[in-house]
Amino acid sequence: MDVHVMPNAPQTQIQGLHDNALRVRLKAPPVDGKANLALQAWLAKTLGIPRAAVELVRGDTARSKQLRVAAGHVAAADWAQLTPPAVD
Repeated sequence: MDVHVMPNAPQTQIQGLHDNALRVRLKAPPVDGKANLALQAWLAKTLGIPRAAVELVRGDTARSKQLRVAAGHVAAADWAQLTPPAVD
């Protein structure tokens, strides 16, 4: 899945979509891979799957990232939790 990260936010939350990628405001700072680890942990928790089931594939130092959910956990993931908030 494609994710656009905005680090150093007051709290981690879904912000909407950005260029067909899920935009996530991330509380963690973008230093020493902390934001990547926080994103993986947050995504796993939000989807209700183990942290080890989420892997960063592309975008280690970029805001645009690509993550992979292990095939064995795709069906069990609660994808509805990633629905962006409605825009008024």
